[in-house]
Amino acid sequence: MTHQDMELLRFTTAWSVDDGKSTLIGRLLHDTKSIFEDQWEAIEKTSMRKGEEEVNLAYLTDWLRAEREQWITIDVAYRYFATPSRKFIIADTPGHIEYTRNMVTWASTANVALILVDARNGVLEQTARHSFIASLLGIPHIIFCINKMDLVDRSEEKYNEIQDQVEWLVSKLNVQDIHFVPMSALKGDNVVNRSENMNWYKGSPLLYLLETIHIWSDHNHIDCRFPVQYVIRPQSDDYHDYRWYAWQIAWGVFKPWDKVTILPSGFESTIKSIELNEQPITEAFAPQSVVMRLEDNIDVSRGDMIVRPNNQPTVSQDIDAMVCWFSTKSLEINGKYALKHTSKDTRCIIKEIKYKVDVNTMHRVEDYDTIKMNDIMRISLRTMSPLFHDSYRKNRNTGNFILINEATNETVGAWMII
Repeated sequence: MTHQDMELLRFTTAWSVDDGKSTLIGRLLHDTKSIFEDQWEAIEKTSMRKGEEEVNLAYLTDWLRAEREQWITIDVAYRYFATPSRKFIIADTPGHIEYTRNMVTWASTANVALILVDARNGVLEQTARHSFIASLLGIPHIIFCINKMDLVDRSEEKYNEIQDQVEWLVSKLNVQDIHFVPMSALKGDNVVNRSENMNWYKGSPLLYLLETIHIWSDHNHIDCRFPVQYVIRPQSDDYHDYRWYAWQIAWGVFKPWDKVTILPSGFESTIKSIELNEQPITEAFAPQSVVMRLEDNIDVSRGDMIVRPNNQPTVSQDIDAMVCWFSTKSLEINGKYALKHTSKDTRCIIKEIKYKVDVNTMHRVEDYDTIKMNDIMRISLRTMSPLFHDSYRKNRNTGNFILINEATNETVGAWMII
């Protein structure tokens, strides 16, 4: 298997203050030999300058000066590494409540969430908040990393107590698959290699879990959705009347000679050919970016969607959704915004704010003064033209959209269709 053919796993990190998240990512990068010599020399010098006895692996991720000065993560940073089994992209996201929007942005595409729990403190409000957001965003797999076990004498009793707390917490949420790993990121216990100091733990170290966790079934291969982003018209002598439709398959599997329906027109046709990197292929599946040619010369435009005749998304202008608000300017009833959903651009008006969610307690809040940045709420809106959508739980790609302030071109909210 070539490096290009290896499966890619995206995972995000969530944490409370001083849980050791930066050290954990640094340990993963260091122990998988995914850092360069100059990076190692730089963090060695920084550690010495700050008078630390050992090289601080947290500096591998905390590159921003503001982060180093405050000892916190502020922005989302992306780290890449690979093993012989799989490629990985880490979203190093901030855990503080004022940066909820940063976590939401990446987590909506993640396969796995790593939620760190300090073994000394157990489950905190931030643990509940991160678990709720991971559940809300439909992340299929959550790994709870019970970190700093070296500071509780690597106690099996303490680990079991925290595991019971977490299991009670996630029993209230819609989480498909959870795992637990007791570890010490600082000492390297159960991160890349199995710990000899916790023989009572019979499970896998974190890296082995990340390498082997099954993500293929996370994709919805039943509901076929191909939003059209671009219509290719060569108009050359060789391809005078050809039309190709290009973009990324949002969900499902398409093959040549499949019967398809075009939305919103409802016209039906047959797929004549599919190409990937200018080569014909016998099947295409999410998240491949392909070009598709139809048997019939149908008027298909940007924002249209190619689906199966007997399996179509909901088509409507009235939408109920959960939203994470990004803007410093409050969301307003009857406010008008630009809306981008898959390849479709339209406008909408906010009809109703039904309730806010307290992300620390997971309770609904119906008595509130205003909507602020990082708030999560349920709203209803009406669009100028119909959206071809599924519920977010069913299809994360066709179940989300963003709102844009047309005056400033600012993305003001990320929405998950209910």
